[in-house]
Amino acid sequence: MTEHAVADTPLIPMPALTPAALRAAVAQIAPAHLPAFVEHLDRAAEQSAEQSTIAPLRAFLQWWGEFVAIQRIPTRARRMHELETIAGTASDRDKLDAAVAEIQEILAAARREAAA
Repeated sequence: MTEHAVADTPLIPMPALTPAALRAAVAQIAPAHLPAFVEHLDRAAEQSAEQSTIAPLRAFLQWWGEFVAIQRIPTRARRMHELETIAGTASDRDKLDAAVAEIQEILAAARREAAA
């Protein structure tokens, strides 16, 4: 097996879009992001209660589902980071457009995985 194929292998299966499953996934593959996860969950729960709607909780689950979908594949996570750096520093419009287009492709793939 090539090094590229190994790097494309997901570290974990895609979890269910529940707070508990996503928390466990984040703790396993991106533990440094766990405080942000908890803070975001608390904010979403408070907003849901204040607004009498589950929309903030759904948005939370979708955001973290996409995050996990990206982070669980090391090459995808590295490429996303590279593209974010390029987009944040690009002075050339063509480079910026190419980076943004690839970011959108990665996010669309993550959205599909999270929804599956």
